[in-house]
Amino acid sequence: MQRCMDTDSDIRTYPDIGYRAFGNIGRILVSVFMYVELYMVATGFLILEGDNLYYLFPNTGVEIAGIAIEGKQIFVIAVAVVILPSVWLDNLSLLSYISASGVLASVIILGSILWTGAFDGIGFDQKGTVFNWNGIPTAVSLFAFCYCAHPVFPTLYTSMNNKRQFSNVLLVCFTLCTISYASMAVFGYLMFGSNVQSQITLNLPIGKLSSRVAIYTTLVNPIAKYALMVTPLVNATRSWFPYQYNKKVLSLLISTCLVISTVIVALAVPFFAYLMSLVGAFLSVSASIILPCLCYLKISGTYKRFGCEMVIIWGIILMGVAITISGTYISLLEIIYHL
Repeated sequence: MQRCMDTDSDIRTYPDIGYRAFGNIGRILVSVFMYVELYMVATGFLILEGDNLYYLFPNTGVEIAGIAIEGKQIFVIAVAVVILPSVWLDNLSLLSYISASGVLASVIILGSILWTGAFDGIGFDQKGTVFNWNGIPTAVSLFAFCYCAHPVFPTLYTSMNNKRQFSNVLLVCFTLCTISYASMAVFGYLMFGSNVQSQITLNLPIGKLSSRVAIYTTLVNPIAKYALMVTPLVNATRSWFPYQYNKKVLSLLISTCLVISTVIVALAVPFFAYLMSLVGAFLSVSASIILPCLCYLKISGTYKRFGCEMVIIWGIILMGVAITISGTYISLLEIIYHL
């Protein structure tokens, strides 16, 4: 992606790379994968909130106009109502600072879970199936989801004063992410074995302070980040309408409709792991592996020259296609089965 941007100073965003490589079709394709991924991540936030709140308050329910709303559904709707005002904001600078605290939140969650295992009676002596080969497609899809920050890399690159540090920034970020993910995976397996849930907070004993710290930190983070996920969708949708429409009213209407639609999807498909696996396999792999490689081949003209670089890039593309097909198929099967 960096090499693609270095060929043209007018390239500022990921869709610009798509446009430079394949014209309007490339821009549309890249934009669709970007925005659908953001939409599904926002939906995943609601599922995450609903699952953890239901774990804390399992017997909650209300009745509205004779319709009983119980369990996770009431929490998904309640969280959406809480989040909605933040989506209406035009200035998200405050939320961007809160969202940046996600690094601190990850450290707190990891520390709380480690404390629970070491000092709150859980221990690290559980056992399970070390290799579950049937779960490989789902696991690889989730790995892809965890590392799918590529659509924001062009924006990050253009905003840097010293662009030579770009590779170092990525190296540090991916190293820290890998340490965090691997630590959580190892702790989860040693603490709960094969019974570990898709969200480890659902395994924690809620009577312990460290467990509540982990769960409440998990709850705060998505609320702060939801608006940042949805705002690009609101802006993109607003650009479809003529300029004579009242921008403020239009933004309120679009943002409200988007929140309602994510609530509907979260209620219809309330399976966090399998939904995120589907996002990882179909959207993240496409946006972070396949499309960047195809754009680079086209922009650089490498596809015209047979050599080691072209062979490696096509190998990466074929690997991405294999993950996309197998991961999407398995994720859809799991979602349909649980429905």
